[in-house]
Amino acid sequence: MSNRKKIFYNGTVYAGNGEFLKAFSVEDEKIAEVWKDEPETDGTDADLIDLSGSFVCAGFNDSHMHLLNFGKVLDGADLSAHTGSLKDLKDSLRKHLSEKGPGAGGWLLGRGWNQDYFNDTDRMPDRHDLDEVSDQVPIMITRTCGHCCVLNSPALEAAGITADSMDPDGGRIGKNGGAPDGRLYENAVRIPAEVIPVPSLGDIKSLIKNAAGKVNSYGVTSVQTDDYGVFAGLDPLTVNAAYRELIDSGELTVRVHEQCNLGGADALKDFIARGGMACKQDDFFSSGTVKILGDGSLGSRTARLSVEYPGTDEKGILIFSDDEMREQICTAASNGKNAVVHAIGDGCLDQVLDAFEYARNKYPGERRDGIVHCQVSREDQLKRIADLGLCVYAQSVFLDYDNHIVEALVPAEIASTSYSWKTLLGLGVNVSNGSDCPVEFPDVLKGIQCAVTRTSMDGTGPYLPDQAFTVREAIDSFTSASAYASSEECIKGSIAPGMLADFTVLGSDPFSEEPFSLSRIEVKSTWVGGRRVF
Repeated sequence: MSNRKKIFYNGTVYAGNGEFLKAFSVEDEKIAEVWKDEPETDGTDADLIDLSGSFVCAGFNDSHMHLLNFGKVLDGADLSAHTGSLKDLKDSLRKHLSEKGPGAGGWLLGRGWNQDYFNDTDRMPDRHDLDEVSDQVPIMITRTCGHCCVLNSPALEAAGITADSMDPDGGRIGKNGGAPDGRLYENAVRIPAEVIPVPSLGDIKSLIKNAAGKVNSYGVTSVQTDDYGVFAGLDPLTVNAAYRELIDSGELTVRVHEQCNLGGADALKDFIARGGMACKQDDFFSSGTVKILGDGSLGSRTARLSVEYPGTDEKGILIFSDDEMREQICTAASNGKNAVVHAIGDGCLDQVLDAFEYARNKYPGERRDGIVHCQVSREDQLKRIADLGLCVYAQSVFLDYDNHIVEALVPAEIASTSYSWKTLLGLGVNVSNGSDCPVEFPDVLKGIQCAVTRTSMDGTGPYLPDQAFTVREAIDSFTSASAYASSEECIKGSIAPGMLADFTVLGSDPFSEEPFSLSRIEVKSTWVGGRRVF
């Protein structure tokens, strides 16, 4: 790549913090100069790039996703486009098996179904549905949320799941008449993962590279990703090595901050002892954050609420006991690491906030701990988040689906203070944004539209319209706020001299677009370190 200075001019450049520019220059992979008016370019020894009026902002930073898992999904059967009916789902699996055959180790893997969208039944798939696809090839299909999967009979046999199998801690094996029905929830999802072959280092690199290219197409230049639990038996250091080799060969096209999810305190302590969490390695890869899974998802009815789900005696699932949650957060704190915890239900949020308060008292100091998702919440909890100085990693795009279910699953009083990210902003909380990909595609502009309109793509809503972000707040949540969350606001998240030359070029100005058209804005190009990657 040429190291010549480049001047980008004749654009609408949102620099961040409410400031607009006309032009900027890039040199040595960083922003060199910025201009509020068009610069004088006559006689300059630089490459001139005419933006032709396009809108430019700092590169989008998805503050919580699963990049390696996204690569795995892209490599398997994508069921997200075949979730309108159970029949369509089964037909798509048959087609995939016929055209591409089973994947690694002879298993057919797929992800993306959502039973709430089925128009021919009101239930989840089960083993018998998948046996109709094949009773010879092991099949495992994962719900879009990642918190539930379904196995056919050969897969159940391979995983050793029988009528006598007991529920694992933090998980549940679905049964019907005493026999396994093929449905696995939360930690039970790990059981079949133990028997699926572990991919090679080369395979891991390929999956990451393909996923990175896809996220670039959405204008994303940085991701904060939870990668370590995708394949059971895969040493997290191997994942780090895959990133290192891609960086060294110049093939990684997105900057990565690893949210290290090790699954428990003992594994976390071992990983830290092996040097797996060096806070900063270079501008392309860092791993100074601990990720902890607190509960499930609302769509699979495994998010832990403070009250029972309607018509049931179930509140959802807590992945860890109170003591286990405290131990993991304290392990992070005692080693100077930030901790972020997945908490969707308000029952889980109670546990997590108690654990953070305990850790803050035992290990005082400046840390950027946080709550990932922070969806179902009560007013008292929002205040506690602010008082504890926690960051929040929101996914505005979740409103596209959750608008259809939240008020049916959550009592009205609690629903009235849920998904209240605007309130958190007003309380001084750093609210970053992301997709939780592959739960959703890393479609930032769709996320921005949901943040601004609080309405689903099909027009459902708005849900709590007083919680709507302004366009500026929405863009900032995907840029400067995300950079703050990973303690990288000094090098990314805005267009200013000395910052990394990571930026996104859009076909029109989001500040001038009608709110319900934001998701249709074209991503014209994506640049990382001054190099065009899309």
